[in-house]
Amino acid sequence: MLDHALNYQEKGFSIIPIKPDKKPYIKWEPFQTRSATPEEIRQWWKQWPNAMIGIITGAISGIFVIDCDSAEAYRRVQELLPDAFITCIARTPRGYHLYFVYSKDIGNAAGIMPGVDIRGEGGYIIAPPSENGNGKAYHWLEGLSIFEEDPAPCPDALLNIKSFNIYKASNDYTTQDHKDHKDHKYFHHGTRDNDLFHAANLLIKGGGDLAFIKQAVEIIANGCTPSFPQNEIQAKIDSALKRAEKRDRDISGEVREWVLTTEGNFLTTDVHKELQLTTRNEMKAAHMALLRMCEGSDPILEKHGARRGCYRKIDKTIEYMDFASADINNHVNLSLPLDLHRKTKIFPKGVVVVAGVSGMGKTLFAFNAIAENMGRFPIFYFNSEMGPEALKQKLSHFPISIDKWAKNMKVVDQWDFFNIADKVQPDAFNVIDYLEPEGEKAFNIHNVISAMIRRLSKGTALITIQKKPGATMGTGGIYSVKAATLALSLEWGKIEIVKNRFREADTLPSFNKIDFEIEDGYKFVQTKDWYK
Repeated sequence: MLDHALNYQEKGFSIIPIKPDKKPYIKWEPFQTRSATPEEIRQWWKQWPNAMIGIITGAISGIFVIDCDSAEAYRRVQELLPDAFITCIARTPRGYHLYFVYSKDIGNAAGIMPGVDIRGEGGYIIAPPSENGNGKAYHWLEGLSIFEEDPAPCPDALLNIKSFNIYKASNDYTTQDHKDHKDHKYFHHGTRDNDLFHAANLLIKGGGDLAFIKQAVEIIANGCTPSFPQNEIQAKIDSALKRAEKRDRDISGEVREWVLTTEGNFLTTDVHKELQLTTRNEMKAAHMALLRMCEGSDPILEKHGARRGCYRKIDKTIEYMDFASADINNHVNLSLPLDLHRKTKIFPKGVVVVAGVSGMGKTLFAFNAIAENMGRFPIFYFNSEMGPEALKQKLSHFPISIDKWAKNMKVVDQWDFFNIADKVQPDAFNVIDYLEPEGEKAFNIHNVISAMIRRLSKGTALITIQKKPGATMGTGGIYSVKAATLALSLEWGKIEIVKNRFREADTLPSFNKIDFEIEDGYKFVQTKDWYK
């Protein structure tokens, strides 16, 4: 916290230490007119190391803050901001802080809109990454910290509401205060630069001819007190024209439309590329549009993962299952070695997972399952580690011609853990030999198997995976069998049923192990009855 406090002080803000109840630890009034030294700040945080960081608002720090105490209050303020408007924004435990360049005479006011307060001259706010007494933290919105973005001047639409309510609510409101506010003199020293730009902007927005606009601005410039330099008039017109060009492009609308037609996760850089956003202001406008789509009571987006600038579209579509009219006799007549299919029922979209020790017969089990189902379904074999010669050699042990294998089984190469679900055939018997999770998170195997099930329609899948000797489950542990209809553990000469979703179809459900031998180099032959 000390490091952060010193960073704010170096940035030019007047810093004070704040208690968990949001009250200062010190008499803070002197620091409305002078900034604390680094030595004072170090002493404070040595005494109170967990103190929250307070920034005094107003002239001393050059900022004022609009404090929204809820998402709804924040939405009301956002409605008054231009789509491309960018300023520093912090998330508070209850709402948001929007930082603006301080303007003269902005004080403190409560309730300028429902749930919206002002912190200006004579006030302070709590800055990130402070943590309040309830353990809830303040943090900057991504890309909008005060160290990444400068506070912006407050837009007129918000400033007008703010000014009216501050004067109305202020305890020292006087007729003279109100008169001074109403009798502001335009085109005078100190304001003429902004006033002239505003005039040019209004003329352009009104659709005036360029020659007419130039002459009108020159007349206004000559009438300023003192006169505005002639050689700077064209620059004001050019600036207003550039703003009009930017305003003609609805960046927020373009980003929203792109998001609504995009599938999957995406990065802010994808938005820049697709919409051909090249300037810093265009990219910032897109960034702000994405943040706004994450907020509110009905957000469109949410941040995804730990990667900066990564989003996912929230999918709110709901599809309901018509189970009442389903036919429970519509199970798949799938045959498995050793009559394992008699121990369960396999319905459309069903998955059988076979976890086996390396070299103990997983592939042979898969080939037997294919051989027993030839002619019943289209069959797709997803090959992971054999070339065509090795595959042909394996199949040659069966009393089935290679021509018949080729006629009844399509062999799929060039697939991996991340795209296998895209390649699964919805109405076929898919045999994946074998599925190996990539990366360090083996539990992701569940997500891939679930994606395969979503891809299936009338079809089924048999998936082989690796396991360690003596282990009950394969790679990914419980996550490898969560979505399975039937899960088998294969050691040489023994198969154990690890999971049976429809064990009520089994006449001996408590007997879950069987021993076997391999005959003639291919055939699974039972050697004893099922046992516990």
